[in-house]
Amino acid sequence: MKKFVSILLSLVLACSFIFANGQSEKGKSAAASKKKLLIGVSIWSSTDTLGSQCKRILDAAAKAMDVDIMYVDQGHISEQVTASADTLCAAGCDGIIICNSASAEMTSVINTCTKNKVYCAQFFRIINQKSNPNEYALACKSPYYVGAVHENEVDNGKNLVTILCNKGCRKIALEGWEAGDATFLLRWEGYKAGIDAWNNAHPGDKAVLLDPQYGGTTSDTGRATAEAIINANRSIDALIVAGGGGDTLVGALAAIDSMGLKGKIQVVSTDFLADLDKQLATGGMSAESGGHYCDPLFAFMLVYNAIKGKYQTSTTSFYEITFPYLYVASSADYTAYAKYFVNDLPYNADELRAMANLSEGDLTKAAAVLSIQDVMNRRK
Repeated sequence: MKKFVSILLSLVLACSFIFANGQSEKGKSAAASKKKLLIGVSIWSSTDTLGSQCKRILDAAAKAMDVDIMYVDQGHISEQVTASADTLCAAGCDGIIICNSASAEMTSVINTCTKNKVYCAQFFRIINQKSNPNEYALACKSPYYVGAVHENEVDNGKNLVTILCNKGCRKIALEGWEAGDATFLLRWEGYKAGIDAWNNAHPGDKAVLLDPQYGGTTSDTGRATAEAIINANRSIDALIVAGGGGDTLVGALAAIDSMGLKGKIQVVSTDFLADLDKQLATGGMSAESGGHYCDPLFAFMLVYNAIKGKYQTSTTSFYEITFPYLYVASSADYTAYAKYFVNDLPYNADELRAMANLSEGDLTKAAAVLSIQDVMNRRK
């Protein structure tokens, strides 16, 4: 009898343990299901002019959709770009968006994300199938590479060179940020195409584009490079500062001003400055393309919907969204831009939540139409 009672008691205790353990696991499961999504952002800088604008809209999107967000600044240094993917995956991110430097870096990034089952999308970048066939094939093959959001950089380059040529510039210097950067190479292709188009149309009034010099992504290096360019080429009448987040341009403008050449050297660039209205009014800048800081927002939406299972990924292709530039060439242009893109964001919380529910096709359309007029229409 004692043996029977002992066995019965053991069974009761075992059942109690199984029940309690089951309840505990259910509790853990429930807690896990309530855990916020974490989306990582690998960016050259979250504090310079363009980077801080990107952070502002991404923070607004994360807040609107109750998502946590984590930033890693990698300075467009290859080793740091690839390491950023490891850092974000190790931190438990469900997805990441990345602004890489060279497309070759994406082999490591995609492999890291695939290994960790973390969705990934590029912003301000796309892997060129012709120039980087291996990386492109890997992106298509991975079910965790969602896609890319980028601008038409070749057309951007053409437009800026055309503006300079129409202003009478004939000897144009070029300051890049990092040699081999995927976006810079496309812009440079556009600058050269713009020069060729001008010269073909004006054989008796040709323009020259000098080879690029590289100014990094800080104002100090941007200034030193601009000074070196001007000292070596005293007859230039224009300088293209290709981009690099904005700080390179800040340094270049400071160099031109300190050398007494403000207004004498026409300057165009990409990535709007915080004081662009003042620079346009005083002759510091002739024109600038920009307003594209919402580009990473659409990459964020691609990754968010892939995590949620709304956008199906593929092992043969990926999503691609082309984002428009805004062009500003006067203080009046900038005033309209500032109202909807600087003083306020072009999307409010309700619009961001609605965007998260768009199909991929409608998301692509939303990106393509973003403009000052588009925001004005939505604010009526």
